Formats: sequence, structure tokens, C-alpha cells
Amino acid sequence: MHGTCRNIFAALAMLLTAPCFSQSAADQQASLAAHIQKARGYLDEKRPDLAIPELQAATAIDPENPETQGNLGVLLYFQGKPLEAIPHLRAAVERQPGISKIQGLLGLAEVHTSDIAQGRKDLEAAFPLIAAEKFKVEVGLELVSVDTQSGDLEEASVVLAQLRKAAPDNAEVLYAAYRVYSDLSGESMLALSLAAPDSAQMHQMLAHEEIRQGDTDGAVKQFRKAIALDAHLPGVHFELAELLNTSGDAAAKREAEQEYRAELAGNPQDEKSILRLAEIDARDGHTPQSYQEYAKAVQLQPADADAKLGLAKTLIGMNRSEEAVKLLEETVQLEPTNATAHYRLATLYRKSGRSDDAENEIKLYTKYKDMKEKLRGLYKDLQRTPREISADELDQK
Repeated sequence: MHGTCRNIFAALAMLLTAPCFSQSAADQQASLAAHIQKARGYLDEKRPDLAIPELQAATAIDPENPETQGNLGVLLYFQGKPLEAIPHLRAAVERQPGISKIQGLLGLAEVHTSDIAQGRKDLEAAFPLIAAEKFKVEVGLELVSVDTQSGDLEEASVVLAQLRKAAPDNAEVLYAAYRVYSDLSGESMLALSLAAPDSAQMHQMLAHEEIRQGDTDGAVKQFRKAIALDAHLPGVHFELAELLNTSGDAAAKREAEQEYRAELAGNPQDEKSILRLAEIDARDGHTPQSYQEYAKAVQLQPADADAKLGLAKTLIGMNRSEEAVKLLEETVQLEPTNATAHYRLATLYRKSGRSDDAENEIKLYTKYKDMKEKLRGLYKDLQRTPREISADELDQK
């Protein structure tokens, strides 16, 4: 009987205490919901300062909820409290891996609070997964900055390549690319000068430096030295020819043609050299030869807008307008800002009675011609490369 009483009392105790536990859990859930609801209300009112205490109370009740932790971390970060934000952002990432936006923000917070090593890891993990362009640019540029400061220019260039695909017209991205590629160039120049100061490659590089400084004669001399050391150096004959071809001297232009042919002797599939020879033959009135060379250039590199434009102009001279129209249409698809192609296309459209299309092409021609004129004004004090000069002259024809 005694044992039975103990069992009954024990059962009664369980019955009495069970509702207490259930009520406590229910109270906690109700309190949690109330804090979250209040936080949402304050956010709707654009009062993150009031929402933060509510989310802090919510995370104290349920620290395992990644959404609440993440939201609190985001608010703290944008309130200028990255150090306070980090534990909550980290908790969200650990409890729900793959939330790239939160991990990206975590990386930014860590970098901004001098935890560079961990910040870099989180930025690297988040960056490839971020879809939103604006935030991808922010995270990517921060990662580029970290890589650059640590001297890892190769890694910075890899990130920039992805950024340029994601945001090709973003000024910050383009400037960062300019800085990193310039630093890479300087680093490579120093390494080459230490490793092989008397090599053909060293003189080829010095020629490019002379071009950058606007010293064409100095560049020609350096290219000649490179060729004397290694006549089979890839690209060196073409690069020398590019300089000589811009000269007003007839003898230099004849030598340029020889250098283009020398490049082709080493690489018969060099499309750029074939294209230049086509331009020379077109300039000299050798239409059949020019046509064959342009056609081969287009065959070798169908995405070369210059080759297609040159072939189209040759076909116009041969009274093969329908073929020329197709090539010009492909040209403006490849290079929408090519004013010359738009002008030529407008002329052919007008001749074939397509007045509306011709008018549209004239508008595009005017737009891009004006744009080029503004760019010329912007860069008038800068040294242009021979190819840029040649392209400018071509646009005026």
C-alpha cells in the first residue's frame, strides 16, 4: 500500500508540473513572436534603432534561429557597429551555410574590424555565390583591396575578371582593374629585368614602355634589338610593323609590310597580320588581293569587327552590296559603337529603299561619332597607341 501511494503521488506530481513546463514554453514562444513582430513594425517605420533591442531579446530566447541572428547582425552592421554584428552574422552562417549575402556582410565586418585573415576567407566563400550586382561589386572590390594590400596581385586580378563580367560598365571596377593591372605590369617588369636583363623579351618590354611614354623612335630601336636577339620572338614583327605603319614615310610603310609578312612566316594563321596586309592592299588599290586577305581574316576570326568592316567596304567597291549589308549588320552587332559601320550601313539601306532603317543608322552614326569626338577631347593630352591612331583615321574615312 505504501508503494502504491508513492506511485500515485509521483503521478500527481508529474501531472501538476507538466502544465508548468508547457506554459513556460508557450510563454517563451509568445514572447519570441511578440519581439519579432515589434521588430518588424519598427523596421516598417524605418526605426532600426528600436528594432535592434527587440531582435536582441528574440535571440536571447531562441539563439539557434539563423534568420533572427542574421537580421540582428545586418542591422548592427548598418548602424555602424560591425564588431557587435560579427557574432550574430557568424551564428547565422554556422547554422545555415550557403547564405552568401550574410557571409559577405560578415566578411566585410571582419575586414573593417581588422580581422583580415578571417574576413578574406568569408569574402572568398561568399563572392562567387552572390547574384545581386551591387553587393557583388562591394564584396568583390573589398576582396581586391585585401588581396592588393597583401601583395597577392594575381588573386586580385582573378576577382577583377569576374567583376568585369558581372559589372562591365562599373567605374569603380574599371578603375580597380587599371590599378591592379598597372601594378602587375610594374611587378612583371621588375622581375624580368632581374631575371633576364639582356633578353629579347626585355627589349620587347622596353619597347612597350617607350610607346607608353610617346617615344616611337625609341620603341622602334628596342623592337629591332629584340629581333636581333631572337627573330622568332612571338608577336615582335607585328608590333614593330604597327609602329612603322603609322609613319608618314613611304619607306617605313614598305618596311611595315615586310614585318607583317615576317610575322606570317612564323605564324601563317596570324589573323591580325593578314588584316593589316588587307588594309595595305586596299589602300594601294589592289582590290582582288585585299578581298582574299579580308576574307581569310574573317574566316580565321569571325568575331573581329574590323575584319568584317574591311571586307564589307571591299565588297561595296566590287558592287556586291547585299553581301556587304550582311557583314555590316554583323559588324554593328559585334561592335555597336562603330560609327563607320553605321554610316556605311545607312548608305546601303538608303540605296535599297529602306529609308527608316537608313535614318536609324544615321542617328546611331551621329551618336557614336559625337561620343568619339568627346573622347578625343578627353584624351588629347594622352599618348595614343598606333592602333588607336589608325582606328581614329579609319573612322574618318
